[in-house]
This record gives sequence, structure tokens and C-alpha cells, in this order.
Amino acid sequence: MRLLIADHPLIAHKLTVLRDRNTPSATFRQLVDELVTLLAYEATREVAVSDTAINTPVAPTVGKKIAEPRPIVVPVLRAGLGMLEGMTRLLPTAEVGFLGMRRDDETLEIETYANRLPDNLSGRQCFILDPMLATGHTMVAATNYLLERGARDVTCVCLLAAPEGIEELERSIGDRADVSVFVAAVDEKLNEKSYIVPGLGDAGDRLYGIVD
Repeated sequence: MRLLIADHPLIAHKLTVLRDRNTPSATFRQLVDELVTLLAYEATREVAVSDTAINTPVAPTVGKKIAEPRPIVVPVLRAGLGMLEGMTRLLPTAEVGFLGMRRDDETLEIETYANRLPDNLSGRQCFILDPMLATGHTMVAATNYLLERGARDVTCVCLLAAPEGIEELERSIGDRADVSVFVAAVDEKLNEKSYIVPGLGDAGDRLYGIVD
């Protein structure tokens, strides 16, 4: 597994504002969108391309285009939806799938309650979107879901990660697939409630508000 931390002053600035508890939801959503676009630039550096012949106004030439089969972007509901537009802005031709997952706050086990994915992901480059890589359980479950459908090239795009989550993902996935993790920062630890410290709180609540 590869871990890549995006080291850029714009990312550091936007992440600082994102962490601030006084940042309103509308600003939070905009910053998530901007951060994901910056992360997506790095996360798509190895996206598969193929040669294509075109004619410029001056002469024929051979350029590059996104190869088939197209990449698939998979936001983990609900918080991952806030990252979708920032990702598809750079990959507008990608297909979009969805995974609905929830964590039991007592056992920390992950339940999959919805999915909208092709049955066969063989040969597809897959991008999982989830703001927080905390315990790692959700990302492990999402990655395994894709691997069970034949995916072998999975990129996880997160805003923040905790060391515990990174270790859990690496331990659980092993060498079964080519998995990369792109994050804006790796924070100190998890607290007793499995929140990332210093973190930014509950990303879903800050994106959309608390739903009772």
C-alpha cells in the first residue's frame, strides 16, 4: 500500500480553515470541494491513458485520452458525497458508483446498506471517496467490496487520516491489490470515541448538518 500526503501551501491553508469549529457549513462544503480537486490532481497522476490521433488547426498530431474502461469514482455515503464534485471536475468522463455504509457506534462494525456498482470491476481504476480515514474499518469494507468485484487498482482519497486507520487498511488489504491512499494530512491519533485528533469533527454533520 502507498500513502501519499499532499504537501502544498494551499492545501495546508484550506485545511486549517476547514478544521476551525467556527467555519459555517456553506464554507466547509466549498473548502471540501476545493481540497478534493487539489487532491484529485495528485491522485489521478497515474490514471490510464491511450494514444489518440487528432487534427489541430495547424497539423495532425497524436495526443492522450482517458483509456477504456473508464475509471469509476465511488463516494461512501453520506459524507463522501461532499467530495464527489471536486473529484469529477478533473475526471468528468468517469463513471460514478455509490456505497452506503454505516458504523455501529458501539461495536465499530461496518454495515453496508446500499450499493450502486457494476458487478464486474476487473481492469477498472477505482477511486474511493471518504473524508476521514479514522479506524480504517469503513475504508477496509469499501475496498474489500470493490476487490470482491474484481478491482485490483484502488485509490482512496481522504481529507484526513489517523495512524490507526492507515495501519488497519494496510494490515487488512495486504498485497491483494494495488492500493494507494491520498490525504491532505495524517493527524496525531484517535480519541476514545474514535474521532481523529485534532481532526475536524464529524465531516458528515459539518457538511450537511445533524440529521436526527
